[in-house]
Amino acid sequence: MQAMEVIGAIALGLALVATGYQLFALGLLLRFFARPAPCAETGPPVSLLKPLHGAEPRLGANLASFLATGWRGPLQLVCGANRANDTALPAARALARDHPGADIAIHPGPAAPFANGKIGNLAAMRPLATGAVLVLSDSDIAVGPDYLPRVLGALGQPGVGAVSCLYVGRGDAGLWSRIGAAAVSWWAMPNMVVGLTTGAARPCMGSTIALRAETLAAIGGFEAFAEVLADDHAIGAAVAGLGLQVAVPPMLVTHADAEASAAELWRHHRRWAVTIRDLAPWGHSGSLITHALPLALLAALLHPLGLWALAAAVAARLAMAMAVNRLAGRPCAPLWLLPAADALNFLTFLAAHGARTIDWRGASLTMHGSGRIGPAETE
Repeated sequence: MQAMEVIGAIALGLALVATGYQLFALGLLLRFFARPAPCAETGPPVSLLKPLHGAEPRLGANLASFLATGWRGPLQLVCGANRANDTALPAARALARDHPGADIAIHPGPAAPFANGKIGNLAAMRPLATGAVLVLSDSDIAVGPDYLPRVLGALGQPGVGAVSCLYVGRGDAGLWSRIGAAAVSWWAMPNMVVGLTTGAARPCMGSTIALRAETLAAIGGFEAFAEVLADDHAIGAAVAGLGLQVAVPPMLVTHADAEASAAELWRHHRRWAVTIRDLAPWGHSGSLITHALPLALLAALLHPLGLWALAAAVAARLAMAMAVNRLAGRPCAPLWLLPAADALNFLTFLAAHGARTIDWRGASLTMHGSGRIGPAETE
């Protein structure tokens, strides 16, 4: 057999395995979201911590969604910025003016001088939070009216020390952000479900981290994560280190993608890929089989049966996208963007191999292994 025939056979085999993985992931996804979820409409005082960074599209509406979450107990919203001139602060102040009856606290900075700016922001905000339960959530997250009852219902289960939430995308800044939303919704989120249900991963995500104030103190407070890039993952690992479970209930929140350019989209998704590679190098390499469409396209170019493999991969990926849309209750992105989203995921997967620096919120950072970061190294 000639070398090209061998390569073509390998490409075909990988494409078929990857398509089979898509069907496997689809089955796990549907089964995961068919589970019942506990709810708790009232309980201890809750503080929602929202670290802000920049005037994101629809920021005010995203923040306001956390004030209408069906929670009947005491509720506080704490917003914070790294510096007093952050362009996100006007939206937070307008929210406080528009909801005079709500308990809203704003910390205008400065943040603690940590390598991880978000954690520095959270550490500076922490003294303002009065709740016995803390719910951390990134500024680009929007939630539905049953959010807190379902999150706090999960937190109240025996042995649970923290709760996190899966998320789907919503493109708020034009074409590039919609490609990002498609990549998050139709590829990243189903892969999280696979990792969660098979035990291959223990996801804890910045979309939501709900935990008791005493649990945060037991894991060292925010200061323990000052130099960690994947702070959400590290918080989850620390909670698990106490012998407690990180629960992920069968619900979705919305990630408001805001990439306005191809360069911004690339930097964002490359950072995610590099973070995953740094935390789990072998798992990252093994995720090759999650890229059904690019592998099938390669097979179509190299093997006589490749076109059949490509047709099967397209069908499997469309089935996944439509299933996620049904679970989300809306189109996460136009279906015709699926090939572009899958190409983005595959290219960032490749680019993450060997990468040592990332761009994060305008800063260049160097990876030091095990998820730790520092300022970019200079010659």
